[in-house]
Amino acid sequence: MPRVKKSSDRPASGSAMEHPRILAMVMAGGEGRRLHPLTAERSKPAVPFGGRYRIVDFVLSSLVNSEIHAIYLLVQYKSQSLIEHVRRSWILSPMLPDHFVTVVPPQMRTGPEWFQGTADAVYQNINLFDRHHPDFVAVFGADHIYRMDVRQMVAFHLERGADVTVAALPVPLDQASSFGIISADADGRIRGFEEKPEHPTAMPGDPARAYASMGNYLFTTEVLTAALNEANRYGERDFGRHVIPRLSKTHRVFAYDFLTNQVPGIHPFEERGYWRDVGTIGAYYAAHQDLLGTEAKFETFNSQWPIYSSNYQGPVAKIIRGKIENSSLAGGTVVNNATVRNSIIRREVWLEEDVLIEDSIVMDYVCIRRGSRLRRAIVDRYNDLEAGTHLGYDPEHDRSRYHLDPSGIVVVRRGVGGD
Repeated sequence: MPRVKKSSDRPASGSAMEHPRILAMVMAGGEGRRLHPLTAERSKPAVPFGGRYRIVDFVLSSLVNSEIHAIYLLVQYKSQSLIEHVRRSWILSPMLPDHFVTVVPPQMRTGPEWFQGTADAVYQNINLFDRHHPDFVAVFGADHIYRMDVRQMVAFHLERGADVTVAALPVPLDQASSFGIISADADGRIRGFEEKPEHPTAMPGDPARAYASMGNYLFTTEVLTAALNEANRYGERDFGRHVIPRLSKTHRVFAYDFLTNQVPGIHPFEERGYWRDVGTIGAYYAAHQDLLGTEAKFETFNSQWPIYSSNYQGPVAKIIRGKIENSSLAGGTVVNNATVRNSIIRREVWLEEDVLIEDSIVMDYVCIRRGSRLRRAIVDRYNDLEAGTHLGYDPEHDRSRYHLDPSGIVVVRRGVGGD
């Protein structure tokens, strides 16, 4: 269970806005089509990541570590797995009514439609503002791997007297056409927004990079309420495409440079400002490789800024005999004379004799029978691979039985059982 900091943990406040009331609305309805078949039966935020997490755990941990405890998750597609994970893992404090992580499905207040976009999702739940009376509303995505001290973004928002603040990641100019790109002044004031432009605008003072929107926004509540009502009248549904560009012409809208965010406990060898959109099989696989090695680009263990998830009560991993190189093994896993290299093995995986796993991800509750060989493979949960299975050696064979991604990674979809 995440540790909820008490008000006594905070320094004395000199003004009411030193610790403003913040309500978080997390966009957790992503369908994740490009992650298929990992999203065949679950939404993108519910996809397992690393040795013990789900993708949604990263944004929730950033919010809770930032002492933002009033969190609504707006869900939509294939949400049951995510709902069950939140129910088991994210009970903050039943004693404190303002400390919660609550799942909110589409309310359909304006008709029978599901959420039509990020702005529409928040608009359908605008009544929640009246319940909590927040000073600010943080609208964050649930699809990315990163750590962030959101309170530093709040401080930036207050210092600039901003109506809206957009988290922005500097990216190389030659890669910027894959993102929503922000045009900003030297002080961060946003003057324009382009969705995947052919010729992106460079950052002020840095011709080699551009500001990419991370899809994380902080709004002054009154501004957000008015903007959502106006967007609904105009038929606008999305923050990035509609609401933010329009507000940048009439309000004080600023870009917050994510690389200035300082999270405690980060090692010198970790990538500064680590942030990954794991929206494709290739990107998801590559982000897992970033977790490995003695000097990982992203170290999941950080006692000062932990990533929270489920409190697994099973046994520790057991290695009867085998060879393990540069790999991560989660609780309950049994290695019985198998070899594992450059791989992540999640909970309660059974590896029989003469199994070889290289450069792969094996999710929870999988049994891999003797003599099997896996290379550049992802095996989803609840699978039992028969003896002698070979994955990643013969593309035509893999394509005929499994999902072969254009990146060359073979994916075995989830078996039957659990969530």
